[in-house]
Amino acid sequence: MTEPLLTPDGRYLVVRGRLWRRSDPGLPQDRRQELVEELMAARRAKRDAGDDAGREAARARVDAAKHALGERGPVWWDDGAPDLTRHLARTTEYADWFARQPG
Repeated sequence: MTEPLLTPDGRYLVVRGRLWRRSDPGLPQDRRQELVEELMAARRAKRDAGDDAGREAARARVDAAKHALGERGPVWWDDGAPDLTRHLARTTEYADWFARQPG
């Protein structure tokens, strides 16, 4: 599997040209691991849910884990830069950098 492209500041992964916020690098490794395990369990619960209520409960778990990881909610950086999650890299301040990337 190819490693995902990371923006130079490490804030985002680039997937099919779109920016996705990374987990907070300031999280202690053991806490991050717990949250990733919960996220994966919640995604499996969503996949396996037998009804709408179960699916909604699992979606709430996914959302809570992503918030705790720093991938959603308030940004984890403190320089005032906006959250560009879901933006196309070519339409952001990363445009010149992205244009120089292979592929």
